[in-house]
Amino acid sequence: MRTVLFAAILALAAPLSAQDQTASPRHTVVFQQDGRFAAWPANNGIWNWGDEIVVGFTLGYYKKNPTGGHDIDRDKPSAPRQARSLDGGETWEVEVPSYMDGKGNEREVTTLREPIDFSNPDVALRLREDKFYDSEDRCHSWEGPFQLPKFGRPNLLARTDYIIEGPQQVTAFIAASKESGQEGQPLCIRTTDGGVTWEPVGWIGEQPPASYGYAIMPATVALGDNGYLSMIRRGGVFDGKKRWWVEAFLSPDKGRSWYMLDKPVLENAGNPATLTRLQNGDLALAYGWRTAPYGIRAQISKDDGQTWSREFVLVDDGMSWDLGYPRTVQRADGKCVTIYYHHRADHPERFIACTIWDPSGAR
Repeated sequence: MRTVLFAAILALAAPLSAQDQTASPRHTVVFQQDGRFAAWPANNGIWNWGDEIVVGFTLGYYKKNPTGGHDIDRDKPSAPRQARSLDGGETWEVEVPSYMDGKGNEREVTTLREPIDFSNPDVALRLREDKFYDSEDRCHSWEGPFQLPKFGRPNLLARTDYIIEGPQQVTAFIAASKESGQEGQPLCIRTTDGGVTWEPVGWIGEQPPASYGYAIMPATVALGDNGYLSMIRRGGVFDGKKRWWVEAFLSPDKGRSWYMLDKPVLENAGNPATLTRLQNGDLALAYGWRTAPYGIRAQISKDDGQTWSREFVLVDDGMSWDLGYPRTVQRADGKCVTIYYHHRADHPERFIACTIWDPSGAR
């Protein structure tokens, strides 16, 4: 049953229905190469220090899928990569993360024995599947991977979504498999000893049906001292038809309990959202749009998610549904930098795209 929570615990109100264009977004390319398939920034993570931005993505080989799925060659290797910009997303250099060896394999899982100092302004965490990694020098070098506990489930399905809350405390928002082993159900976890141990805090929503249905890929911001707002990617079967969307959950008590909100519900045919706290306190919500016209859309909230601006378009020239998975940061001049994977009619291979846009233009 959906629950509407009002201002006392920071509920969301409906966005306006009209669609709008934001003022003159600028588009750059993070990575693009003939014959390659570059995708899924939301699976890897984004970090920034003013105008220095690092984003992770997956690099494989392009192959047209005759069944309509992702156009990636599953018979050739794929590997994580990261790209770095020193000028707020205008130009990019691609790097091989240091947790990869010379043969293109990840290092073996090890044990974290000394706490991570989360007060270090250059620290970054990466969470992926059932492991986490840390960098103390803005992603130039990485330690790990380190094992995460399974929290009573067969597998973890973590992506990078965390909030630093103290020198040794981080709260992360991940997903685990359902008890059946299929994906998935999100949960809030926390370390209070610098990453040496992690404890479950609270499951986000009910476990989806065992047959078909998933809730994965949280994108989360803090609300005040005790609250969290998280956008969850959903899928399920209704009246015999599959449906894919994004919905909002609110915790008023540091992640112990969660309430599903009536709005916003993004009927975007299955693409995760990115939720970003801006310098002026506003929230920026961006998400892939997997129905024609294919692209990336966004909304702004000026009141901690109680109301939202009109939906506006960042890009709408996609060739098919196989795009999106965005992540957004804000650079020093206040403009937002949204990274996603994309393809157009003139370039069928998937590439990593960047759109730089001004959130102050949202109405």
